Amino acid sequence: MDSLKLSTILLSLLSLAIITQAQDPKYLIYSCSDTTTFTRNSTYQANLNLLLSSLSSNSTRNNINGFYNVSAGKDPDEVYGMFLCRGDVSNSVCRDCVNFATKDMLKKCPIGKVATIWYDECELRYSNRNFFSAEYDSPVFFSNINYVTFEPERFNQLVAITLSNISTRAASAPTGDKKFAVQQANYNLQILRTLVQCTPDLPTPDCRRCLAGAISKLGNCCDGKQGGIVIFARCNIRYELYEFYNATAAAEAVPAPPPVALSPPPASGSETRRKGKVDNDLFNCLVAI
Repeated sequence: MDSLKLSTILLSLLSLAIITQAQDPKYLIYSCSDTTTFTRNSTYQANLNLLLSSLSSNSTRNNINGFYNVSAGKDPDEVYGMFLCRGDVSNSVCRDCVNFATKDMLKKCPIGKVATIWYDECELRYSNRNFFSAEYDSPVFFSNINYVTFEPERFNQLVAITLSNISTRAASAPTGDKKFAVQQANYNLQILRTLVQCTPDLPTPDCRRCLAGAISKLGNCCDGKQGGIVIFARCNIRYELYEFYNATAAAEAVPAPPPVALSPPPASGSETRRKGKVDNDLFNCLVAI
């Protein structure tokens, strides 16, 4: 009987471990400074621990639209940090992603003063420099390793147009609201899915400018690719030929307009690499200065 009870307990613990693992956020990449570092048990590390604790605790709030930024300490040991959750994820998914990120980041970047980590569901960033008011920083690119085979130039054009259209919608949201939009477009019997997002505190002109800058970088990484991501500190864009966001939740967050149709074909005649690791075989990563 005791042996049966022990087996039952072990099986329950194993099942719980499997469930917990399945709920971990989908890791994409991290960026970690190997030139700007801090000493263990230093004032900077103490401030960083306070900052990460603040980010984690504030991720449970329901009135922040998936975004929070904060600083800890005083110069020269001040630390600035933020998290941004994807606009369609629930408060509980956002909380779990941020809590996971605060621990995962310290494992991947134990002594870096400047670090960012991205998952499908959220991103977390901290630095010894104030990036809250920075309009641009060096973007990180992801690109799907697979190319489109049907009229790639028209596909590139469709991606740019669709992203530009939803950038206007996302940027026009009042400051403090979610600056987030998604849209689908038809492409060669497939569905192109696009997403743009700014941090809620970014004013409309700055959000529009940041997203336009991200779209302009697509040619650097994603020409003819089936998917791509460009991430700045204050905004990001993404497109894929598969569903990478929750369409129902996204529609509830920001109602989407009708799908965009691919225009007919024209008549005849007529950066340096940054330290980091990608955990996804479908993507390459480049960083532009």
